[in-house]
Amino acid sequence: MKVVFAGTPEFAAQALESLLAAGFEVPLVLTQPDRPAGRGMQLQPSAVKRVALAHGIAVAQPVSLKLDGKYADDASAAHELLRTTPHDVMVVVAYGLILPRSALTIPRLGCVNIHASLLPRWRGAAPIQRAIEAGDAETGVTIMQMDEGLDTGPMLAVERLPIAADDTAATLHDKLAALGADMIVDTLRAMEQGRAVAVPQPEGANYAAKIMKDEAALDFTLPAPALARRIMAFNPFPGAVAKLGGEQVKIWRAEAVDAETAGQPGEVLAANPADGVLVACGGGILRLLELQRPGGKRLPAKEFIKGMALEAPANSAKVAK
Repeated sequence: MKVVFAGTPEFAAQALESLLAAGFEVPLVLTQPDRPAGRGMQLQPSAVKRVALAHGIAVAQPVSLKLDGKYADDASAAHELLRTTPHDVMVVVAYGLILPRSALTIPRLGCVNIHASLLPRWRGAAPIQRAIEAGDAETGVTIMQMDEGLDTGPMLAVERLPIAADDTAATLHDKLAALGADMIVDTLRAMEQGRAVAVPQPEGANYAAKIMKDEAALDFTLPAPALARRIMAFNPFPGAVAKLGGEQVKIWRAEAVDAETAGQPGEVLAANPADGVLVACGGGILRLLELQRPGGKRLPAKEFIKGMALEAPANSAKVAK
């Protein structure tokens, strides 16, 4: 089976590597245009482009695939390239461009997508982060046959994965990327052999809105469990922030704890090696586990408080063990 691959970030790159290792022929890769990154803001290729070039695969980087609008000429050239590149199916993983019907219908077997959630839950841009933020007990990967809707196509394969208490968006991303990379190989082999069956998604869809930077500021009037989940969900992007000791500090890891006493929301109740950094919330107390000052390094709480004095009231919280 010949596969055109469309994807951009590391999540997609793992799937491409898996397909190549399994022996699928990939004559063409589509990925987003190079973007400026790093201190010098030099143009950098996507993770998928780096894999493609390392394997000598042709790469196309259209700005759009829509045949109308500002980039119609670019899209038309990409369509022609797809039509003239012999392939059976297109695998799409976190590509970042909308595929119109005119592109979806070019491959003989259509387009297949790897989505990092248990569809129809968490359709959309940020399924990993929103699942953690919502406190879901599990997530997973869905392989679906793409249609014109937003993650609405029929499902070819589904695998479930528990969300661990200490999972961040980064750790869960890596688990799901590995799972999806294995699943797409099995799914394409089933398609080759005529064993693949696509079933409609069940009822109960909800949407995983894109993570915005302005969501990073922590509101300590919220319950501690909700804040702990948000902190873990926003690690590594955009990173939760809070004002502590007069500075805007990034909070990378935290946990909600039971406590006998609590102060006003946002009040530092304890800052010592035994308790770590405890902050009062609208409900319960939040223990900050990993913090970072502006321009500094990410540090465990016991190291962080050595370099930043955080005042706590004399009757600091007694944490229930």
